[in-house]
Amino acid sequence: MPSGKKLLIVDDDRNLLELIKMRLESLDYEVTAAKDEDVARQAVLGRAFDLAVIDLQLVHQDGISLMEELRLASPDMPVIILTASLMEELRLASPDMPVIILTAHGSIESAVEAMKRGAYTYLTKPFDARELTLHVERALENKRLTSEVNRLKGLLSERYDFENIIAKSEKMQRVLEVVSRIAPTDSTVYIHGESGTGKEVIARAIHLASGRKDKPFVAVNCAALPETLLESELFGHEKGAFTGAIRSSKGLFAQAHEGTIILDEIGDMPLSIQAKLLRVLQERQFYPVGSEQPLEVDVRIIVATNKNLEDQVKQSLFREDLYYRIHVIPIELPALRERREDIPLLVEHFLKKFGEQMKKEIKSLTPMALQRLMLHDWPGNVRELENTIEYAVAMTTQDSITEDLIFPAKSGEAGDLIKPFKDARDAFEKGYLSRLLELTGGNVSSAANLAGKYRADFYLLLKKHGLNPGEFKKQCSP
Repeated sequence: MPSGKKLLIVDDDRNLLELIKMRLESLDYEVTAAKDEDVARQAVLGRAFDLAVIDLQLVHQDGISLMEELRLASPDMPVIILTASLMEELRLASPDMPVIILTAHGSIESAVEAMKRGAYTYLTKPFDARELTLHVERALENKRLTSEVNRLKGLLSERYDFENIIAKSEKMQRVLEVVSRIAPTDSTVYIHGESGTGKEVIARAIHLASGRKDKPFVAVNCAALPETLLESELFGHEKGAFTGAIRSSKGLFAQAHEGTIILDEIGDMPLSIQAKLLRVLQERQFYPVGSEQPLEVDVRIIVATNKNLEDQVKQSLFREDLYYRIHVIPIELPALRERREDIPLLVEHFLKKFGEQMKKEIKSLTPMALQRLMLHDWPGNVRELENTIEYAVAMTTQDSITEDLIFPAKSGEAGDLIKPFKDARDAFEKGYLSRLLELTGGNVSSAANLAGKYRADFYLLLKKHGLNPGEFKKQCSP
């Protein structure tokens, strides 16, 4: 449990202020309670706070303006706004507007405005103490992850455009946190993820954050070459070692000496070459093809695969001893459908990239075009999204991307797009409920609140669609 974190609570309701203070202090937080704006201003002058909880309606000013004042003193401090209104419906929106609340209550607009201007989230009064605790813990964890990712970005900014790695989602932030921790070591890294998730990009980030950053970074796709060529490519060969070897050749391992080599799609490496790779890992030396003299090599090895190598081992398609040699530091890259909150940011990045390449000024996507992207399952992951945006930018004659340019081949396939009303409604319901549970970390009370449903009715909907809130808690747990 985190301890020693300094929290500032601002509320003119003395009873509520004391209750919040007691609750958070019981969790080992250091809490400063301020009954008005002046006390809060004085508090931030004397110390740095990790988080603030501010009432939206204060005596002399609104919580938003006070928040902005306090964040001048502590720009990285996450803020939670308290409001007395009820939420009726939630929709995902662009990165500049984390959520849009559709409600008849005027103060909800103010709360949303607070989020647009930098608030982390907001709660509704009356709120459950556990809900407050959950939001505080998440805000602090989000701050920690963001700080770690920013540190890594700063580390790599001079050598690599690390902004290419979009990491707004918690899953990707955790990946980059692992990268920052293990980069300085020489341990073998095992990256697993579907095709198109960016395994080589992560490998390059590891290399450039390491002490080997000024040495070679060599990448090879083990599935792209036949067995005879792959062995020669990896380990090199002597002149006359085989037909066509008219001169000696330095292999990729030798080229990567003192640097990093990534063996992509290692699950497709032939068993005969796996034995040689095992020798490199064990003894840091190998024999070029046709040579009787071993070469010693100092290289960090990163492997990547989209296959389940444990299954490959069971089927005798992959050496068990090699599997345990390479499976030292595992990194699991999430599929794009598991990090949908990153899609708008990725789209923005690719629009800028291809707009500059094609000398077109593309300002945005239409709402319907973005909706198509958000609802797609992305079997090809980030690579498929990149190709989709490149096509749309190439084809558009306007300054925005319209719906007809997103998956145009599917636009005429009405049979695939139009489902019976009941099936379409059920699919929407299940997707909507899943998004709510993802957003709340499996907290049913919060999810029901956001949906404007009674808790019991919400449980019935979850049962109807076979959704288990516990699975979403695992996804979001630190």
